[in-house]
Amino acid sequence: MTEVNPLRAERLKKLQSLGSAGHAPYPARFDRSHLAQQLQAQGQGLTSAEQFAALPPVRVCGRITAFRQMGGASFFDLTDGSGRIQLYGEKEALGPQYEFLLAHLDIGDFLGVEGRLFRTKRGELSIQIALCTFLSKALLPMPEKWHGLKDTETRYRQRYLDLMSNEETRKAFRTRSHIVTAMRRFLDEAGFLEVETPVLQPLYGGAAARPFTTHHNKLDATLYLRISDELYLKRLIVGGFERVYEIGRDFRNEGLSTKHNPEFTMMECYQAYADYEDMLRLCEQMVASVAQAALGTTSISFQGKQIELAPPWTRMTLREAIRERTGVDFQAHPSLQALCSAIAAAGLEVAPQPTWGKTVDELLSKFVEPQLIQPTFLVDYPLELSPLAKRKADAPELVERFEAFCGGFELGNAFSELNDPLDQRGRFETEATLRRQGDEETQPLDEDFITALEHGMPPTGGLGVGVDRLTILLTDRPSIRDVILFPALRPTDQISAEP
Repeated sequence: MTEVNPLRAERLKKLQSLGSAGHAPYPARFDRSHLAQQLQAQGQGLTSAEQFAALPPVRVCGRITAFRQMGGASFFDLTDGSGRIQLYGEKEALGPQYEFLLAHLDIGDFLGVEGRLFRTKRGELSIQIALCTFLSKALLPMPEKWHGLKDTETRYRQRYLDLMSNEETRKAFRTRSHIVTAMRRFLDEAGFLEVETPVLQPLYGGAAARPFTTHHNKLDATLYLRISDELYLKRLIVGGFERVYEIGRDFRNEGLSTKHNPEFTMMECYQAYADYEDMLRLCEQMVASVAQAALGTTSISFQGKQIELAPPWTRMTLREAIRERTGVDFQAHPSLQALCSAIAAAGLEVAPQPTWGKTVDELLSKFVEPQLIQPTFLVDYPLELSPLAKRKADAPELVERFEAFCGGFELGNAFSELNDPLDQRGRFETEATLRRQGDEETQPLDEDFITALEHGMPPTGGLGVGVDRLTILLTDRPSIRDVILFPALRPTDQISAEP
């Protein structure tokens, strides 16, 4: 038997009463003259009745978020997308409309109001209600105001309740929008062309990750949600576009954590006749520019630590960073067995990994990355970790690659892109061998991409920056779920009933 919600039942009665009285509880539109914030700005400095009397009536609309009754008058907080303004309803002035309003109104309802601005005895700018219209009857209540919405599970599953009750949440997502706009503006001004590449791909590639798989009925073909934009963007470099970028969704069939969501937003850009040194400078300049545009400063606070994003950022080799924090020199131990022995001799506990490269990456993730609070570039990665990057001319066991870190996590990744089609084919074939040995996160061999490279790709630098992670940093949020409006969550029927 379905449990009856008494609050909803009471509101349903009010909804029915509105209809019976001839009021449409869900009209199609309302003509608004001002936002709340515009009225607050307009009312600044106005104090006398004469000043307010000279202003025309205003029309506002929004959600009623608070209500206070004092004798024959009532005060309401109306909140719209810009902010809050107080409404004042007086029984004597409104007549029967006053009692009707109080009998049918609940916190959470949307109202349209016409009236004149004035300032109360306590000095608060308000609108004296002359006419009001119900715009949407809320059948369920808002979260309790003074406690806010603290339950993280509810905040993520019912983001509309989180946005409704938490101004900090709304601020974070407004900032995210400003971050994307600023990033796009920076790249546009640097001469990059924004493009769109396929999300559904016949072959995935560009990263070490497992894909999501789907089926196209008409084509009777297996397709994959892209794990990266890289291989398609580099095809455009081959085609003659010299600077391209894309800000879009990527999908990786991996676990959930404070830093990982299977659906996430990446910015990837590629520049012909450039290498990873050029992309390093582009990265630090772009992040600083975005912070300045979105926050008004490059000096930020993240999880209690002060961070300066203005260039130049700290730079060190991956080898130096791992050796400094673990005592292990991975280049001196070029086999998996030797590296594991060195790790054991150093007294370190590292989760077993199937390959030498993944063990190096585990050392980085566990012992180095969490300590990189100030913005830092780690450069020159092992070839085994980077099948799409160009070798270093003076150290062919390494590649021209960097990763950017800040706040204790990775922000971005960049290469001097491999443009030798024969070397690239050999790398793909090595990846295929690893796949046969059980590594599901290897790069499949993409014959069409090899064909594109055989038509010639100029020297190229590529950079990817995680938009979600940059937003975590600039909004001082502890988890990626706090900056994705609708993050991936475990199905409710899989959640334990235990508290």
